[in-house]
Amino acid sequence: MKIQTADPSVEHASAIRCSIIPPYLLRRLARQDEPRFSAAARAAREALVHVRSVQAARAVPAPAVQPGAREVKPGPPNRTVYDAGGSENLPGKLVRKEGEAASGDPSADEAYDGLGHTHRLFADVFGRNSIDGEGLSLDASVHFSKLYDNAFWDGRQMVFGDGDGQVFQRFTGSLSVIGHELAHGVTQYSAGLAYRNQAGAINESISDVFGALVEQYLKQQSVGDASWLIGEGLFTPQVQGAALRSLRAPGTAYDDNVLGKDPQPDSMDSYVRTSADNGGVHINSGIPNRAFYLVAEAVGGYAWEAPGRIWYDALTGGSLPSTATFSVFARTTASSAVELYGSDSAEHDAVRQAWETVKVKL
Repeated sequence: MKIQTADPSVEHASAIRCSIIPPYLLRRLARQDEPRFSAAARAAREALVHVRSVQAARAVPAPAVQPGAREVKPGPPNRTVYDAGGSENLPGKLVRKEGEAASGDPSADEAYDGLGHTHRLFADVFGRNSIDGEGLSLDASVHFSKLYDNAFWDGRQMVFGDGDGQVFQRFTGSLSVIGHELAHGVTQYSAGLAYRNQAGAINESISDVFGALVEQYLKQQSVGDASWLIGEGLFTPQVQGAALRSLRAPGTAYDDNVLGKDPQPDSMDSYVRTSADNGGVHINSGIPNRAFYLVAEAVGGYAWEAPGRIWYDALTGGSLPSTATFSVFARTTASSAVELYGSDSAEHDAVRQAWETVKVKL
């Protein structure tokens, strides 16, 4: 599957394409031979072809803004939503621009709203002016390909599939998915983390963290009230599972006869050493995910406040190398906590204790 773009100059974006559905889950679904899941199996095989076509390229660190790059005062979002019409030509037909009334297409309107909610979190809470810090327009294409089982950030815009209808529903239906994918853009324009091994797992975890925070900020949920799920609502009623991943309890998001059991570890004791999925970026992200949740649980209140600020500053402060390991990232978050709240603060203690609990050495 080769994605065609309206502008040949954006072909380089494939090098940093990051998708929400892990390859291991698609492989499991692709092997299904039950007639009731035939469409889902075909859709998974197609999605796997797409993932493999860019997997090697996207292991390269994404182009990042240099540390200390200018970030201007946040302005309003500038959103544009297109309809790919079941094709793979991007961006597609324009269906809704900033300030226009709802289009009547649920996918287009969910995408429009989700872009806005994500922009609002980064602007209101972190003072960031869109994804790149300098007012980047937020573009999205819906109805990509046929029964496409994924959503992705391609380095330039968001792209959403409609799902197969048997296992996955439309991908615009989960706000945490939209926030997750746009957060890959924030990482691209800040630390530029490589998409392989532990750096790649940190990349995925940061997107999970901010995907969860987008949803929590919209609903004004406290740490205790939030679900801490990524992709809640993506599965059809035929699937035994709540979501793709859980930050509160990695490894418990689903347990299904077709999809298998959520394989994420919650500490280094169960770290998965694998060459698949660029070194297990979607699996091992459960470890830093759990660390963030533990910080939020210890601090209490709203997770986008102190915990979110610590993680955001660690990502954007200019000291995080593109090939960071879990230990390097842990030390960076601890340093951010000290700079923001002091070495004797409850926030710093919570960060150190969280990483110790998941067995990552600072």
